[in-house]
Amino acid sequence: MNVTNTDPPPPVDKAYEDAKRRARDSDIERRRQLAAQSDLRPEILYFLAEDESPDVRRSVAANTATPYKADLLLVRDPDADVRADLAGKVARLLPGLPPDAQDGVRKRVMEIIEILARDEATRVRGMIAEALKDVVSAPPDIIRQLARDLELVVARPVLRFSPLLTDDDLLDIIAGRHALGALPVIAGRQGLAEPVADAIVATEDTAAVSALLANPSAQIREETLDLIADRAPGRVEWHAPLVDRPSLPSRIARRIAAFIAESLLRRLERRPDLDAETSAALAKEVRRRLDADEDESGGPAAESPAAKAQRLQAEGRLDEEVLSEALASGEVGFVKASLGLLSGLTGEIVDKILSARSAKGVTALAWKAGLSMHVATQIQMRLGGISPRQALKSRAGTQDYPLPPEEMTWHLEFFGA
Repeated sequence: MNVTNTDPPPPVDKAYEDAKRRARDSDIERRRQLAAQSDLRPEILYFLAEDESPDVRRSVAANTATPYKADLLLVRDPDADVRADLAGKVARLLPGLPPDAQDGVRKRVMEIIEILARDEATRVRGMIAEALKDVVSAPPDIIRQLARDLELVVARPVLRFSPLLTDDDLLDIIAGRHALGALPVIAGRQGLAEPVADAIVATEDTAAVSALLANPSAQIREETLDLIADRAPGRVEWHAPLVDRPSLPSRIARRIAAFIAESLLRRLERRPDLDAETSAALAKEVRRRLDADEDESGGPAAESPAAKAQRLQAEGRLDEEVLSEALASGEVGFVKASLGLLSGLTGEIVDKILSARSAKGVTALAWKAGLSMHVATQIQMRLGGISPRQALKSRAGTQDYPLPPEEMTWHLEFFGA
């Protein structure tokens, strides 16, 4: 006996059937609009993720309803705009995801981020870097990779803000290959530690040291500030941030007063944290400059550097203190003339030694002039153009010269002394 099935057929999902039809529409714009809908079934979006039109695939990439497998397909899309839209989407999703690393959704998003962080397109990597810059649960290896990116637009966000970069990471980046302009970005990090500040100063990067001095939260050793002050006479960019440092030792304030502009000198003089002795020294420097201005406007002719050196020698006052102050003030001509008088060498030989940028030659010149090794080191860096890392210094715990007298005599003879 045949039994007839009288159950009604399942209802047709008209919306789903319409979506399937539109997904195959010849009109790209209709397919693109469909791909942007957030109420589509996952299989429709997966189908559209392989659409021949990059505009359609971009809509799928930007759609938060797109299934994980479709995103994994798009992460290697040949069109950089598609990958950029995908990067933008995951960047927007990341802040709202739970911090639990075991969470399935978060793990899938992080997998996509790790792939995009290595993308060949700078724009894509930059979007990922911007998204991860302050995320404490981001993968540390991805943060370190982005920080070392040779494109500054990628490296900048994590170099400036990421809490995952350790001091060792920053020191390694400073010493190795990095994006052009990365050092000033590092110098601006909140609470920059002393070892990192030391490494930045050692690079002699003018913009980076300027950024370091302008960073009120940066921890800078007093010895490092001394070194900056040593090099500052010819680095005008450093003068204002030096004057405005939150904590400026009085002795450094007195040193920089000799070479900063008058407007900065007056600003320095108004600092309330300076001791009475320093304030008096700054006021004296202001008066000296006013007197010098009067001389230039009609007074007697200014004393030449050579004449000043000869006068001080005749008065018995051409000593280390005078030379140190002159070095800090950038009085190059006076220091050269003084070295000639004190060493008994001609100006031509003094110039030859200093222009050769030989640490040993300059040290021998200072020795011949009867100066201490401390001043010899200053002359190397300020007058001889020798970097702090290459400059000769006294033996640990002493003020002894690091070279024997016979070797220094040989270097002087090499330059014709």
